[in-house]
Amino acid sequence: MTKISSKLVLITGGASGIGKIMGREVLKHGGKLVIWDVDKLNLQGTLDEFKELGQVYGYTIDITNTIWVKEMARQVEDEIGNIDILINNAGIVYGGYFHENSSDKIEKTMKVNAIAPMQLALTFLPGMMKRQQGHICNITSSAGLVSNPKMAVYAGSKWAATGWSDSLRLEMKQLKTGVGVTTVTPYYINTGMFDGVKSNIPILDQTKVAKKVIKAIQENRIYLSMPWSMRFVRFSQGLFPIWFYDWFVGRLIGVHKTMDDFKGRKK
Repeated sequence: MTKISSKLVLITGGASGIGKIMGREVLKHGGKLVIWDVDKLNLQGTLDEFKELGQVYGYTIDITNTIWVKEMARQVEDEIGNIDILINNAGIVYGGYFHENSSDKIEKTMKVNAIAPMQLALTFLPGMMKRQQGHICNITSSAGLVSNPKMAVYAGSKWAATGWSDSLRLEMKQLKTGVGVTTVTPYYINTGMFDGVKSNIPILDQTKVAKKVIKAIQENRIYLSMPWSMRFVRFSQGLFPIWFYDWFVGRLIGVHKTMDDFKGRKK
């Protein structure tokens, strides 16, 4: 079990959505919370809301800036202490067919969703390994398992994050570091990030997702897939011919049409 009580937990993108709800859960379990977010106004509002719940600290940061990440990490360790649990939660999505994306959108998506979590882990992992304890939780996506039209760049970034996260888990186990790694692959969540999405599979409730993630960390879960049916994705991909899998998932279940009316989070 990974105890959250008295542990210092860092959540990226923790000023809104499931990041904010997970932060509340951390404080409820007696943990100390550090929030990193690019949105200064949202961050301040969350800090004001949480200040009576426990020890909470907030820093405005762009996690795609690796130099800034390393400087901020040193600042956090100097001012508060060592990070015990890292939750890589921040993410972005741009809808539309691949050829409709700009080079800037492709680069930013990959940096936020795939490269930044790696850089953050690279920053805090040596300390965890030295102390022989710690936990890294990476919020990827079911899009890191399932190909889908109009989200090729997002899916690509999440496939990268999912593959890296589980490989990191194996490395930590092989080296007997005492550091746990949890990979979370949820379906669409009602945070506003995927506004406009229409799905035959129920869209997940953000509060339930956040609570399940915190519980998964506490239980040292390797994988957390939501809903339960996502557990059969890779099994189905290996069992059936691709044409049949595409027909079943895309046409029969309707996954390939989910992004047709995508609007995304309002600015």
